[in-house]
This record gives sequence, structure tokens and C-alpha cells, in this order.
Amino acid sequence: MAVYKDKNGTWYVSARYDNWQGEHARKVKRGFKTKKDAMEWERDFLLEKAGSLDMTFEAFVELYKTNLKERLKQSTWQTKISIIDNKILPYFRKKRMTDIKVSDVVAWQNKLLNMADENGTRYSLVYLKTVHNQLSAIFNHAVRFYDLPTNPAAKAGNMGKEKTREMLYWTKDEYIKFSEEIMDKPVSFYAFEMLYWCGLRLGEMLALTPADFNFEKGIVRINKSYQRIGSEDVITDPKTEKSNRNVQMPSFLMDEIKEYLDSLYGIEENQRMFPVTKSYMHNEMSRGSKAAGVKRIRIHDIRHSHVSLLIEMGFGAVAIADRVGHESIDITFRYAHLFPTTQQAIAEQLNLERI
Repeated sequence: MAVYKDKNGTWYVSARYDNWQGEHARKVKRGFKTKKDAMEWERDFLLEKAGSLDMTFEAFVELYKTNLKERLKQSTWQTKISIIDNKILPYFRKKRMTDIKVSDVVAWQNKLLNMADENGTRYSLVYLKTVHNQLSAIFNHAVRFYDLPTNPAAKAGNMGKEKTREMLYWTKDEYIKFSEEIMDKPVSFYAFEMLYWCGLRLGEMLALTPADFNFEKGIVRINKSYQRIGSEDVITDPKTEKSNRNVQMPSFLMDEIKEYLDSLYGIEENQRMFPVTKSYMHNEMSRGSKAAGVKRIRIHDIRHSHVSLLIEMGFGAVAIADRVGHESIDITFRYAHLFPTTQQAIAEQLNLERI
């Protein structure tokens, strides 16, 4: 045991261990209110370094965070940590990883299923499924990398249901009506023009800089995404590898963007050309929709609107997928109801073959 009382009355740990390179190392942790708290931390820390799962769930979560933090986008990471800290840790915190049973997970599920806010509103089924998936992900990590025999969250089964929001979209006429109502604010008009006519994700559009446009070739380069995290502007990689792409722009849109950039006096090549937030865009979406008398759709539905327009124009799944940064199978699956049916043509051709 290497637990000591500090001069200010609190307790601290001085633990010696072998690091991942087999070298002797030392870890000092201060500020424990009691000797018991310091001893528990030391025990979990040494178990963690030994790769043993005879540690508390809380200690394993710290290990999980360390293993995953650098592999995830900052926005994704913050969402994950919020769920863990607020919906999972309060229940499982002091339980040993090897002691958590399926019955414990079921009891936790029932607790969440019965929770309600001050207005009596319970968590949505979509949210409950998301929370359960995060708990299962933690146990999967333990199974895969630390030899936990089974995943009790998987055995318990999920709660809630998959996200099944209705896919809405605007027709071209509806978008034109909307765009005419937001022309009074150039940054809004040109931003929505990029979203609708190029099918960009909101974060992709907000990250655009003058350097991303090649006016000679008529293309815009998509290689980053914008997030507002806390009070900080964060530029990250796009959502997926497929999202890195060059999008060919219609000539009228190229002219519009030239006009817009010319109005931004002194803008630098790598400076954001749409210096607004996602919240601003959502507010403008509401303002323009109401003024135009068109249905209010989500901003991401503008991307759906672009895809539906291309399908209506006769383009196939592969070409559309390349343009919007999806896999072609995803386009076929998600927008199958919009593609013209070929079943009648197949039947007619088979009739000719029979003759």
C-alpha cells in the first residue's frame, strides 16, 4: 500500500507500476478526502495497469475513455461522454465489472423506462435505445480487449427503437419560394444555395473557405466539417472517408459564389466564408419557411431534397452517391421509393423472351 496523508489533511497515492513498454513508472494522485477513497483508487489503478477486470465500472470507464478519445470526432465524443456520465455511471459506478449481471442491466433499463421530467414526459424510445447502445459498447470493449466473458447488456436485450424519422424534402418550386424569402440576408441565401444545389451536409458547408473553390474547373472541394463545441469553433475531418470529394457545381451557382466572395472584403483564402453557426441556420430555416408558406423541414432534409431532384432528373444511384459522399448501396436503400419502378419493364421483356 502506498497511501499517505498530505500536509493539508487530504490523502494521496504514490503507486508504482510497469508501463506498456515494460518500464518502471510512478503515478501520484492527490486530493482524496479519506484514506478509503485513496485506497480504492490505488486498487483500481493497479488493476487497470494489469489489465484485470476485477475493478469498478467507473475505473473501467476511465480506461475506455482513454482508449477511445483520440479515435472519435470531438462532437461525437462529447455526446458519448454526456450519456455515460449522466445516464450510466450513476447506476453502475461502484459495481465491479466482473460482478455486473444481466439482472443489473434489466433493473437499470426499468429505471430509465420509468423516468420522467418535471412535466411528466418520459424519454423517447429512440433516446433510450441510444443510451443502451452506449452501455453495450462499453461491455463490448471489455469483451474484445480485456477478456470479459460475456456482454450482459447484449444478453439483456435492447430497449427503445431505432431512429425512424420521416424523410421529408422540398420540391424545386418549394425551395425557390424559400430562397426568395431569405435573399435579404446574403450569407443565408448563398449558404442555402450551396446546401440545396450541391447536396452538402450542414457542417461541410459551414467549413467552406475561398480556397475550396476552383472556378476554372467549376468544382468545390469537400474535405472538412465545422462544429461549434462549447464556445469554440472546431474544424474536423468529414463524416466518412467517402465524404472527401469534389462536387461539380452548376455555372449559375459558380457565378453566385463569385459574387458573394467579391462582397466579402479582405477575406483570406482559408477563412470560413459562412461565419455563422448551426443555430443561426436553423433560425433562418424557420424564418424563410414561414415567410414562403412552405412546410418546415429539417436542414438535413435539404440534402434529401437535392437527392430527390437528381433522381427525378434521371440520374442513377452511383452518380448520386459520388456527388453527396455516400455509398451507392445507401442511396439505393434509403431512396428506393423515389426511383422509378422497373418491374413492369422487366415483365414485358420476359414476355418477349418467352415468345
